Amino acid sequence: MRVAVLSDIHANIRALDAILAQVGSVEAVWHLGDVVGYGPEPDAVVDRLRERGAIGVRGNHDLAATGDDVIRDFNIDARAAMEWTRRVIAPATLDWLAALPMRLTIGSYSLVHGSPRDPTWEYIVAESVAAANLAVLSTRYGLFGHTHLPIAYVVADNGIADQDIDVLTPEPGTTLAVHGRRALINPGSVGQPRDGDPRASALVLDVTSHVVTWVRAAYDVEATQRAMRASKLPPRGIARLSFGI
Repeated sequence: MRVAVLSDIHANIRALDAILAQVGSVEAVWHLGDVVGYGPEPDAVVDRLRERGAIGVRGNHDLAATGDDVIRDFNIDARAAMEWTRRVIAPATLDWLAALPMRLTIGSYSLVHGSPRDPTWEYIVAESVAAANLAVLSTRYGLFGHTHLPIAYVVADNGIADQDIDVLTPEPGTTLAVHGRRALINPGSVGQPRDGDPRASALVLDVTSHVVTWVRAAYDVEATQRAMRASKLPPRGIARLSFGI
């Protein structure tokens, strides 16, 4: 079964539609949270995910959108964008976001936004952090987002996570077979990449062979930026889309 794995869409409908077109025919869509925040089309993105029957988990921006006081911990731009999001989202969007779980297990895969240790907030950005999370991972494979960076941390099934970890920083089209190993895998960000490539990022997962392939899709960045300006969203969040930073 082919599955599209998406993360950090951040209310960017053009990026979402582009990556869904790029991955082609899939039997399921899984998302890893931060569906909203930063971007100008929260309702449209949730509607599209609902249309596709997507299942997934809650990110910190999704939590903030539901009215949680975690907004106090956001930086000034993220907070301003979230205050706007709270003002404009439809009740149906709010209900959908509020119903998202923090964790989801599907077969051999654990889905979280942040990390297995802290599904909402922890950033896995170093081998030591990945090793600690591999040690507590309850399934063979973990899918995570939050960092906006495509990456994989892999150990042999009999390996010691803090000694034998392999790190893969994928290019578009990179394929990784994880069968017989343990892995933490990040698809990168659909709506706000931060790896220096402005194209939407995601991965396609074959849950039978346990092979993942990273994909990128160009989209109309300028149209998204115009929509953000029209909504008076923070200028820095608008500018960074051009550079994927």
